[in-house]
Amino acid sequence: MFLLGKTQTLIVDHFADAGAYLKESTGRDTVLLPARQVPEGTQAGDLLTVFLYKDSEDRPIATTACPALELGQMALLKVKALSSIGAFLDWGLSKDLFLPFKETAGELKTGQEVLVTLYLDKSERLAASMRIDKLLQSDPPYEKDDKVSGRVYAVNPEIGAFVAVDDKYFGLIPKQELYETLKIGDTVEARVIRKRPDGKLNLSPRRKAYAQLDPDGKTILEHLEAAGGILGVGDKSDAALIKTELSMSKNAFKRAAGHLLKAGKIRVFEDHIEEVK
Repeated sequence: MFLLGKTQTLIVDHFADAGAYLKESTGRDTVLLPARQVPEGTQAGDLLTVFLYKDSEDRPIATTACPALELGQMALLKVKALSSIGAFLDWGLSKDLFLPFKETAGELKTGQEVLVTLYLDKSERLAASMRIDKLLQSDPPYEKDDKVSGRVYAVNPEIGAFVAVDDKYFGLIPKQELYETLKIGDTVEARVIRKRPDGKLNLSPRRKAYAQLDPDGKTILEHLEAAGGILGVGDKSDAALIKTELSMSKNAFKRAAGHLLKAGKIRVFEDHIEEVK
């Protein structure tokens, strides 16, 4: 039987004005390869490697074009258009790939790149889904403190940001490690803070505390300069305020502020800090 969403090799059965009709070696059913895609010199009995999908009238059709992904695979695709029922993605074929809203994971925008998989819906039509968790592997070649890169494919404020490390492995930035707003499609550089027994990775976009002192100190000085030398966060400030103002935890702030204090670059008070000029 024909396999929608898969590349396969079929036999040229006969020709018509519309193109070449192909069949399997043991079957009788045929599928059309449009005339514009039939290789020059093709004859009946020849073998052609094609990809099968459905046309705009929901009929199986063959193409010699190579789509960005096949059934069960993952690929990064660009959003070409949005509609009231979903999005349409560019996957390398003349007919765009439909991504139903029920298979999305967050707000989408035209031009955005999203990591998706290809599946057959209940009507036996090919569609895209951003629900890729089950396809992500859990045997990465990474260990604690290794640096990795990946792409955010889902965000849950109660859990954290889900990251496809190398677009292949499962990663999670827990919410307590999120000190900046991440959105679907963002690429992140992170450090492995834990490799779970099941092989999945917990990540942090921040370096170890001692290595983070310089960038955190720079962030504090930049905010001080922008605020005219006085910033409304101090030693006794609430953690939520510090996170809002500086995108870092209270502990990170206190470490970096202490480092700057010892260096004579700032003065620290309970409710604010001042730049030393």
